[in-house]
Amino acid sequence: VIDMNLKQIRNATMIIEYANKRFLIDPMLGDKGIYPPFPGTHNQHLNNPIVELQVSMEEVLDIDAVIVTHIHLDHFDPAAMEIIPKDMKMFAQNEDEANQMKEAGFTNIEVLKEEGTLFGDIKLIKTPAKHYSDASIVELFRQLNTADEACGVVFEHEDEKTLYVMGDTVWYDELKDVFAKYAPEVVTVNAGNAQFVDGRYLIMSKDDFFEAVKVAPNAQFVATHMEGVNHLMVSRKELREYSIEKGFSDRLSIPVDGETVEF
Repeated sequence: VIDMNLKQIRNATMIIEYANKRFLIDPMLGDKGIYPPFPGTHNQHLNNPIVELQVSMEEVLDIDAVIVTHIHLDHFDPAAMEIIPKDMKMFAQNEDEANQMKEAGFTNIEVLKEEGTLFGDIKLIKTPAKHYSDASIVELFRQLNTADEACGVVFEHEDEKTLYVMGDTVWYDELKDVFAKYAPEVVTVNAGNAQFVDGRYLIMSKDDFFEAVKVAPNAQFVATHMEGVNHLMVSRKELREYSIEKGFSDRLSIPVDGETVEF
């Protein structure tokens, strides 16, 4: 087995080293505080991103491909569109977002598929995600002219553990099928519980996280998408305490920005 590494960069941005390839996931590369807070959410006094990058741009760009699970500011920002070389291999979740990448000047784009897409001998499989706790949020996304769809990605290779990047999703029944079908051994969870002030939420809460843990009793979990943007309501410390209380802390890594988790 080749060593799999996940390096937490900032927010949902990670570098995943898998079967000797390096994937940049959901690059938000702008300087601290250059974007306004997300509307209708908590902490309106904080501009995004709320922390500096802890990793050099040289290291961020030392990659073989980029995977964008969906085009929201905190997953693919104007800075990333500018900085990433235009001939870099880019994976998009659908044709619409592939076209947006083309418009930004990228020339080597592929759409992820449910039946899987090969990158060398690594299979990348698009999985479903539900980026809202309440259907009314879909309407809001449309009013803001922003994606209401997101996706996850399963990585498969004969010499590696199966990795499941859940992406921006809340817990819902369909995810049980993903766990059952692919039996991932390592799972990354976007765990910051981004919320609107009225309590509707966009990504996994602590209780949602526990649902995933229960369906995958043998998997190791990595929490990401934490403490990076204004509307994230669950801190690393809070998630760590919750995992101890619920008895899964031995299966959970919560890397700080710049930290690498090895499997």
